[in-house]
Amino acid sequence: MQTTSRLPPAHPQRTALHNEIHARPPQELSAPLAISHVVMACDADQRIASREHLAALLRDHHLPGPDAASTHLRTELARFGLRWEMHTEFVTWTFLRPFDATGFGERNPDAAIASVPQEWLGQLPGQLLAGVHLWVLPAREMPAATLVRHVLNEETLVGSAVVQGQGEVFTDFAMHADGFSRMVLLAGQVGARRLGRLVQQLLEIDTYRMAALLGLPAAREASSVLGYAERELAELAESIRLAAKDQERVLLDRLTRLAGKVESQYAATHSRFSASAAYFELIDRRIADIGETRIDGLQTIGAFMERRLSPARSTCAWATRRQDALSQRVSRMSALLRTRVEIEQQQSSQAVLDAMNRRQGLQLQLQATVEGLSVAAITYYIVGLVSYLAKAAHAIGWPWSAESTAACAIPVVALAVWGSLRRLHHKVFSS
Repeated sequence: MQTTSRLPPAHPQRTALHNEIHARPPQELSAPLAISHVVMACDADQRIASREHLAALLRDHHLPGPDAASTHLRTELARFGLRWEMHTEFVTWTFLRPFDATGFGERNPDAAIASVPQEWLGQLPGQLLAGVHLWVLPAREMPAATLVRHVLNEETLVGSAVVQGQGEVFTDFAMHADGFSRMVLLAGQVGARRLGRLVQQLLEIDTYRMAALLGLPAAREASSVLGYAERELAELAESIRLAAKDQERVLLDRLTRLAGKVESQYAATHSRFSASAAYFELIDRRIADIGETRIDGLQTIGAFMERRLSPARSTCAWATRRQDALSQRVSRMSALLRTRVEIEQQQSSQAVLDAMNRRQGLQLQLQATVEGLSVAAITYYIVGLVSYLAKAAHAIGWPWSAESTAACAIPVVALAVWGSLRRLHHKVFSS
């Protein structure tokens, strides 16, 4: 008897994460087969629109549309098969249909995209980034030169044996008159499931090649900005070395503006360069997956990519390193200049404190002088009052004259006033 376990609440993304390993599985394919692969660069709104565009096509064929969270769909329509995939930066549309391979190579073969409704095709959301026609043939029945005469350019022909020599693939990496590049795959002894994976890997090589190269224009544009920033930073470094104290704040303002420009440019291109680096790694992985071996007289896809993509790859990587190095140099120079300014500020603050201390000393001296004058003035007025009292008292029998009484009262009054002022002074300054 099977019992049901009572499990704790599941993570909201558990099912989606579990099924991610099964996302975009390869499908079983058999030759002869015509495939057209379209890659549309899309922003967030256009990716949503592509799902709606797919739903419209499926409705026209009385099929259910994708759900709101779907990023992959594979279906069979009346005249062609469709594979739709949504990625972070682009959406891919792959159209497949069997075709008659008789006389292939003697004329331009029909592409799978010819079976797709053209009005619907012309309204695909986004911008066309890449397009490739791939024809899968059962086996080689004629020399490669004859096979590709009307399909590929012989001058730039690239080819190799794949899947440990079980099949062969040819391409010229050229954009033909219809705006698509072309590949010819001889399936040979490759099984249906392995053929599906091989086709997917070949299409992804071309897709990721174009996606990776999106970083090249940004790298070239960044190089001009970085060159200007590096020259300005060198000038600032020399100016800082020779600057007087009154020039440091102006230099710090210039350096701050330069840092803002560098960081703004870094923020605008860093994600693009990071994405390009990831796509270049995916290209390497896909080329390794197809298991290439060389065909006499032809360059392999891996060797071609290594030779032709290395400059673009190095340009993007070098732009990233220049950005990082420049950002660090600006930060170090900003810290150095700020330290100099802070030292100047501390010295100025110390000078102000010293001046305040001197002024406070003078104020204390002045206060002591004022206190002495205050004792004399208060004593004078009190002794005057004592003199008046002595005159009145002498009239009623006081034995001493008013002048004698006043003279004797002066030291007593002065000491009393002085003592009172000192107690008041102590009380004020000790509180």
